[in-house]
Amino acid sequence: MTKRENAMAIYRGEIPEYYGDLMDSIKLIPDPLLVRNMIPKDGKEHQDIWGTSFVFLPDAPGAHPHVTAENAVIKDIEHWEEQLQIPDYSGFDFTQAREEAEKIDRSEYLVGFMLSGGLFERSHHLMGMTEALINYLEYPDEMKGLLRVIADKKMEYIRMVARECKPDIIFYHDDWGAKKSLFLPPAVWRDIIKPLQKEIADTIHECGMIYMHHSDCFCQPLAPDMLDIGIDIWQGVIPQNDIVEIQKVTEGKLAMVGGVDGPMLDVEGISEEAIRQEVRRAIDTYCPAGRFYPTIANSRCFRQWNNQIYRDELEKYGHEFAQRQRAEAGL
Repeated sequence: MTKRENAMAIYRGEIPEYYGDLMDSIKLIPDPLLVRNMIPKDGKEHQDIWGTSFVFLPDAPGAHPHVTAENAVIKDIEHWEEQLQIPDYSGFDFTQAREEAEKIDRSEYLVGFMLSGGLFERSHHLMGMTEALINYLEYPDEMKGLLRVIADKKMEYIRMVARECKPDIIFYHDDWGAKKSLFLPPAVWRDIIKPLQKEIADTIHECGMIYMHHSDCFCQPLAPDMLDIGIDIWQGVIPQNDIVEIQKVTEGKLAMVGGVDGPMLDVEGISEEAIRQEVRRAIDTYCPAGRFYPTIANSRCFRQWNNQIYRDELEKYGHEFAQRQRAEAGL
């Protein structure tokens, strides 16, 4: 099997030749919007296309929003329509994205397009996390109006991406929780975010693409809702979720990527055996139910030695486990 064929075998619930990180089978093409929003690693504030201030500290792995009472785009949710800066996507140049997509051997790889800043993330980027959480609870109608605009822009951009690049997968980012809890009460999330997320999912599918949703956090209560929405793959499933229970509740209909406890592995002084044991634990525990890609949520350890051991065990045991399954099934 090629990497694409192996990944799609897992996606269809079949026994693959090996288990591993789905991202190894995906080639991401450049996103003009992401390129527009990239900022220098200088520790200074820079605004993205929505007007949110971001800072990229010299020792940080990436840029982060830096929203204060002074620089917040939306300072008063009751007057959000007057304060929101709606970006114009009409001038974006997809030439590089198209050229990169054309270079990829689609028999070997899936072509992916990363779409960051989902509905919840964009809402707190515009006003700050504390204000956003309060406004979801106290001003639901205003938040619905704001997210309606954000969702419409998302769908506009998804259609542009499909028309210009024709990727196989939209890699959509929106973290809905922390390590052990959701950010919003499920009822609030279902009332405000879920209906719009369903429209986004429908748009992705209408454009002939797979919807992979990144949320590397605790989202267990929302797993059945992910199926209602039409999410095809949940990427970033951390083991703080009861993954086996999720597999039962969703009846194997939700493909998942994750399961390996990355933060536990990515520390100084951990033994080689401890790293290998955690990889084997994840494969032994989650792969028997099928439709599971074992990996660290962010696909790697930041420490080089830790990552080498992790990747070596994932490759070796991922093959061994799948081959054992295939032998038992007479394949």
